[in-house]
Amino acid sequence: MSQETKQVNTEETIAAQSAFSLHKKDNGVAVLTIDVPGESMNTLKAAFTEQVNAMLDEIDADKSIKGVVVVSGKKKSFIAGADISMLAACKTAEDAQKIAAGGQEVFDRIEKMRATFVAAIHGPALGGGLELALACHYRVCTDDSATQLGLPEVQLGLLPGSGGTQRLPRLIGVQQAMKMILTGAPARAKQAKKYGIVDEVVPLSVLVDVAEQFALKRKPERAAPQKGMMAKLLEQNGMGRSVMFKKAREQTFSKTKGNYPAPGKIIDVIETGMNEGMAAGLRAEAKAFGELVMTPESFQLRQIFFATTEMKKEHGVEGVEPRKVLKSGVLGGGLMGGGIAFVSATKAGVPVRIKDIRPEGIANAMKYSYDLLNAKVKKRHLMKSQMQKQLSLLTGSLDYNGFADTDIVIEAVFEDVGLKQSMVTDIEANCKENTIFASNTSSIPIGQIAEKASRPDNVVGLHYFSPVDKMPLAEIIAHDKTSDETISTTVEFARRQGKTPIVVKDGAGFYVNRILAPYMNEAANLLLAGEPVDHIDKSLVKFGFPVGPVKLLDEVGIDVGTKIIPILVDAFGERFTAPEAFDKVLADDRKGKKNKKGFYLYEGKKPGKEVDESIYSLLNVTPSSTKSEKEVAERCVLMMLNEAARCLEEGVIRNPRDGDIGAIFGIGFPPFLGGPFRYMDTLGSAKVVEKLRHYAAKSGDKFTPCDYLVNMAEENKTFY
Repeated sequence: MSQETKQVNTEETIAAQSAFSLHKKDNGVAVLTIDVPGESMNTLKAAFTEQVNAMLDEIDADKSIKGVVVVSGKKKSFIAGADISMLAACKTAEDAQKIAAGGQEVFDRIEKMRATFVAAIHGPALGGGLELALACHYRVCTDDSATQLGLPEVQLGLLPGSGGTQRLPRLIGVQQAMKMILTGAPARAKQAKKYGIVDEVVPLSVLVDVAEQFALKRKPERAAPQKGMMAKLLEQNGMGRSVMFKKAREQTFSKTKGNYPAPGKIIDVIETGMNEGMAAGLRAEAKAFGELVMTPESFQLRQIFFATTEMKKEHGVEGVEPRKVLKSGVLGGGLMGGGIAFVSATKAGVPVRIKDIRPEGIANAMKYSYDLLNAKVKKRHLMKSQMQKQLSLLTGSLDYNGFADTDIVIEAVFEDVGLKQSMVTDIEANCKENTIFASNTSSIPIGQIAEKASRPDNVVGLHYFSPVDKMPLAEIIAHDKTSDETISTTVEFARRQGKTPIVVKDGAGFYVNRILAPYMNEAANLLLAGEPVDHIDKSLVKFGFPVGPVKLLDEVGIDVGTKIIPILVDAFGERFTAPEAFDKVLADDRKGKKNKKGFYLYEGKKPGKEVDESIYSLLNVTPSSTKSEKEVAERCVLMMLNEAARCLEEGVIRNPRDGDIGAIFGIGFPPFLGGPFRYMDTLGSAKVVEKLRHYAAKSGDKFTPCDYLVNMAEENKTFY
């Protein structure tokens, strides 16, 4: 039974218990509290419609109620959105359209109520939560860092279906509203006030008091938002709006390559509402919502959401509780070490002791955090006092002084097994008996790093992706002697750092780099066969990757990106042998973006945008495209799919879900395809095998489908 179905089955039980309560005060204000029973955060369900209307009937009937303050009964959030699991019951677009129309009807009623409604917001007000707030006549929010307001539905392949596409543009202007809805990015409290989403920002202690003052006011007569002369010219007349929406479509398509249907429909629906009126806009919104629910793209994006939600509830090892990490250490003050220290201090909130052999290394690691935090202060996303508090968690040392009480030490030094082994010995000598030694190696098997350890049960891999502050994935790698408690503790700490961790089996390349290597190798083979660099990269970007494979190599560093290849060849044989192109490129001192010399040009007006044509003469290649974008993408992706299936068969990943999350969050596999395993299910294992055999006949054994896929095809099996 899927998670969606399980949640649908419990919806009636939850809905039977009232999620709403009304407390009337002597001053003419009633406080309407939303507190969904049995859940840590409020989510709106279609089954609540009857309860809400009953409350509104009571408010309408009581003429002593002049105003209503809508608050959350949860301490840390307002409303996190609508419960998307209810969409599983929708068999047709019309079914989903009815859900949207039902939400619109309730919020329409709130907007037209006699009493003045005020949303008192603390914590996240997202999706349907913000749509409810927009239907209220005033909005007051707290200045807490947890408070954020947004419409993130696009990230699930949907659009706001309960009036959000119509009310937000009318409140803050079309351009700012489109930006928020198309990106799904939330606004913090001060931003929300600046944009005009909220009327006041106050401390939590006076939130309800200030909201009550607004509730006793008359309903506001809001003028059209004034956002400067240019905005007025574009938004206030038909011709200007036409230009604005045309430009928005062009910019959106250049980013999505047409792979995501939701952004286009969002623009269409907003345009309909602005040109034809609110009623027409709401009808278009509900219809588009229903259509998007039934798209395969939205289905896959919702599965990713459910998968990551499910993973947050899991321990690294089932039934094994993690130990609490109160202090951490980082070995190495380079870019990775600085990034790890940053997420440990700012996300996990624990003191971090940084060790490096040079004072400059420690200074660089400290500066890494300072620069990121200072940028947030300048944008007013963070107060200076908060920045100083977080920076105070970072300290440094040239020796192991200050490491004795660390619970976990993460090494981020050069890829040298001897160096890493010596560090394990140092930590065992200078730290507690149960201090975890976590290696950020990207290529060396953890078993080798733990070979000389006296307490190998404390040694684990904790592989981050660069840049650490942005990339969401962490691979937790257990060798055969890593204890279950070490695994669970490391998983929980990675989660506290803001990461989505997957547990993988020890071995060359682990999971993400192992499936990435054949994909990159095939891109290099295509280049040597004469396919132009930009044609290769554009083919994979059109397929759905954020950057092409050649550009990716430049970004991570050609020297770094190719370092893992010999290790993979040693472990798995010649199918991982890299084309000679890499050797020639490295011999020419081309390391990519970091030394401004790679496959792309990094000088001039468009750094990193244009191919360095001299690469072709270096490789003795005459560029000439002979393969379609589809074939280029197919060849590279099939190599990745085949290797992912091998990883599942060998137990490198625990299940297809972890394999999909790892590929999406680690290397940007197109989310709308659901990950390698969901994509293979969509194609069908027989089709995948057929395509691999087709290319094997044309280009050699490297495309031979693995036995696991062949067996699945013969038995007509799926991964999910």
